[in-house]
Amino acid sequence: MKTTRLALIGATAAIALSNCAAPNGPNTQKGAVLGGLGGAALGGVIGHQSGHGLEGAAIGAAAGATAGGVYGNAKDQEQYGR
Repeated sequence: MKTTRLALIGATAAIALSNCAAPNGPNTQKGAVLGGLGGAALGGVIGHQSGHGLEGAAIGAAAGATAGGVYGNAKDQEQYGR
């Protein structure tokens, strides 16, 4: 159980920090942060229902940050014409 939690926390941190290394526009960064927060909240609520709130929050944060970053990147591409 602790190994799973540590693996999920490590994976979430790696995904979150990898976004900072690339030169992305403001919409990409804002989308990743907001998606991560929303995903963590929703994943925590859903995970709590099955008794795995922390794991649900970690998975939700990773999925939300990824989805938010992709959406924000698309907006940056459209806005800056890259």
